[in-house]
Amino acid sequence: MPKRGDEMTSGRGGSGHPPRQSRPKRDGCEEPQRKTHLTPPGVEALCTSRKKGEQKQPVEAAVFHADHGIEGDAHAGPWHRQVSLLAAEDIETVRRTLPDVGPGAFAENVVTSGIDLAELGLGSRLLLGVEVLVSVTQIGKVCRPDEMAGLPGGGLVARVGLFARVLEGGRVRVGDAAEVVARVPRGRLQAVVVTVSDRCARGETEDTAGPAVARMLEENLDLHVYHYTVVPDEQDEIAERLRHYADGHSIDLVVTVGGTGLAPRDVTPEATRAVVERPTPGLDEAMRGASLAKTPHAMLSRGASGIRRATLILNLPGSKRGATENLEAILPALPHGLKKLRGDPADCGRPPDGGDSTESGPGHADV
Repeated sequence: MPKRGDEMTSGRGGSGHPPRQSRPKRDGCEEPQRKTHLTPPGVEALCTSRKKGEQKQPVEAAVFHADHGIEGDAHAGPWHRQVSLLAAEDIETVRRTLPDVGPGAFAENVVTSGIDLAELGLGSRLLLGVEVLVSVTQIGKVCRPDEMAGLPGGGLVARVGLFARVLEGGRVRVGDAAEVVARVPRGRLQAVVVTVSDRCARGETEDTAGPAVARMLEENLDLHVYHYTVVPDEQDEIAERLRHYADGHSIDLVVTVGGTGLAPRDVTPEATRAVVERPTPGLDEAMRGASLAKTPHAMLSRGASGIRRATLILNLPGSKRGATENLEAILPALPHGLKKLRGDPADCGRPPDGGDSTESGPGHADV
């Protein structure tokens, strides 16, 4: 759940690469494993553009503003793709066939060297210079084939680049140091928890169900909870949040909490059905079945679930007990399902010991 990082010193050493003090882990993320590079990790290029759609131009220094982006850059603003990052090593690969391509040609803001950006998942944080802290919010970008064809390297940023939000601002110069101060492995599954409640959104009551669900996901599935948020019982706003995380963030699982009952304002299932492309009724049946064993009121739950692109969306009840009981019922199946959404080619019909399965013959459904 992204937060502002610790305060950083703004002083500079004579070399431009001041001594590093040991830093605490941020938000429970893993500290990066140090690797030996031919050159120290650093900022190799900075690029900006005044208008969207025009090629970015290299600059010697840039001012980063918290929760905005780079001063004067067309892509800065109050959204999650404030800054784009690209590895110099990836650019060099393209330059083998396009030697005249220079910084900014790929629509990148920051070019780093000596850092394996391909290892970083959502929530990873990088320190640029001694002041600027950014958090990874998106991996690559979905582009139309015609857009990709017109970009050098087939749209390098869209394919292998990272997008980030600026958590702490400051000034960065070309040649400044860069380091990963908190690493969330790229292979770790990512989740978002959205509590749907008018009263919680207005601050009239404390949400206990959403945080409990987030803890269950992290403790039982080793998921990284990228974000937790609260929205009111407004169908359009709920649907917008679901599309936002499914379409633009590389999120594996979005869990909503609340708004699944019979009250007039309970519209979470309607919002979910409006955005999912493939329903997953087995999950709904399992959750309601588990709750029915404990209370007849479970049959009144209208929670839905389904897949949008490569993201699974689940509705849970709004009470802490109901939400955790429903989630507990499907926890054993979620890791396998989420890995399949990521493209895991493993045979679903093969048992864990690797032996033959009586259900893996012709006609067996690949779940």
